[in-house]
Amino acid sequence: MLILVPSHIDLATLRRLWQGASATLDDAAMDRVRASAASVERIVAGGDTVYGVNTGFGLLANTRIPADRLAELQRNLILSHSCGLGDALPRHVVRLMIMLKLLGLGRGYSGVRPVVIEALQTLVDRDAMPVVPSQGSVGASGDLAPLAHLISALLGEGRIDLAGNVLPARDALAQIGLTPLELGPKEGLALINGTQASTAIALDALFKAERVFGAAIVAGALSVDALKGSLKPFDPRISDVRGQPGQIRVAAAIRQLLEGSPIVDSHHRCGRVQDPYSFRCQPQVMGAALDLLVNAARTLEIEAAAVTDNPIVFEDEDIAISGGNFHAQPVAFAADIIAMALCEVGSLSERRTSVLVDPKMSGLPAFLTDDGGVNSGLMIPQVTAAALTSENKTMAFPASVDSIPTSAGQEDHVSMAPIAARKAGAIARNAAGIIAVELIAAAQGVDYHAPLTTSDRLQALHAKVRALSPHLETDRYWADEMAAIQNAILDGSLAHQAWL
Repeated sequence: MLILVPSHIDLATLRRLWQGASATLDDAAMDRVRASAASVERIVAGGDTVYGVNTGFGLLANTRIPADRLAELQRNLILSHSCGLGDALPRHVVRLMIMLKLLGLGRGYSGVRPVVIEALQTLVDRDAMPVVPSQGSVGASGDLAPLAHLISALLGEGRIDLAGNVLPARDALAQIGLTPLELGPKEGLALINGTQASTAIALDALFKAERVFGAAIVAGALSVDALKGSLKPFDPRISDVRGQPGQIRVAAAIRQLLEGSPIVDSHHRCGRVQDPYSFRCQPQVMGAALDLLVNAARTLEIEAAAVTDNPIVFEDEDIAISGGNFHAQPVAFAADIIAMALCEVGSLSERRTSVLVDPKMSGLPAFLTDDGGVNSGLMIPQVTAAALTSENKTMAFPASVDSIPTSAGQEDHVSMAPIAARKAGAIARNAAGIIAVELIAAAQGVDYHAPLTTSDRLQALHAKVRALSPHLETDRYWADEMAAIQNAILDGSLAHQAWL
């Protein structure tokens, strides 16, 4: 069981939460929650007008709500905002959303009661994931619709996926020992204001990106051996004089992967001067992508435990200050950066596959198959990689530069962070498919150099690829093998390293 200290959350802990680790807030966080809730009680008793506590919302912020209707106000807020559409978010993303909401509330600036924290924790502990539609948030005023669907489940509305069985929320709550929650002043607003949906989706894309990036590095190294390419572009002196940190790391990784390769040793004096850019510029392109991913990771690490609801309660003075921490622009930029970096990772991989299947470029049999003509070999898998590459390019346009006014113009600039994050996740999956094709091509190319083999490290990778996609003797049905390698990339079983 991880004990979470909201003010000290790091990427490694977030990665463990994404992977399903059990966790709960530390005792100090719960003390802060109680103090903040008590402050809201004092503010309400004092009669001050405070946005979202005893007023309407958005353009209705100037409408004062009488004390006997405050509970109704909060419930209506959740129900009116439960208006998402589209496919449900994956269960593991919803779980991460809940954990991020607990972290933000646990900072003690939101004014919710401990009973709210306990209800959210019970959802996680009992594997009861609210069904949350993926569309409907513009990433400002918080991820209103997705978070409303998350919280409406605690009110007994909507549906809950209970360990894989989707039930009406009220029935699922009964099965896990919860009664529908009645919200207190400000609680509804605290629960749906925030960037937790955008951040959870973006973190999901980031951690997938890390695995895709690692697979692209090993695929690129294996392709160098399949091409009998030069090691000179990976000489540390080249990267050192430029100084870009990602480039230095990538060049070192490829050198290490190819170290001791008999194939490399066989062509030291072959006379080839330069390989295509997709081979020799891997440190420059992949390194630049890595630097972007590292920067995005830093932004999301900060955002994961940020206080992003509104107003923010400062219990030491019993004041609630309205601001704009719910605006998800940092998350939107980070997600778009992930998307653009992965788009280039996939693009570079597809170009290497294209070189390997072209006998004029590679010196290998056309489309990496014997008896060409009767056999098409890797002709059409490369087309699939090209299609995915082009699709990624269409999705790489940044969502973060778009905005559309909402709430009768009161919310006149929004971030589109959830859209950016969803696109990044889709691009990650496509990039994994592109790299899957390259791995098949590179393994086939290495096979043509037998009895020479690649390095020990890459030979282990070659064996993993061959376990999912045997050496090609004659044409066969490709789709299942390609999907198996794509999934192995995404689940981290093919090539995983903590790059971020």
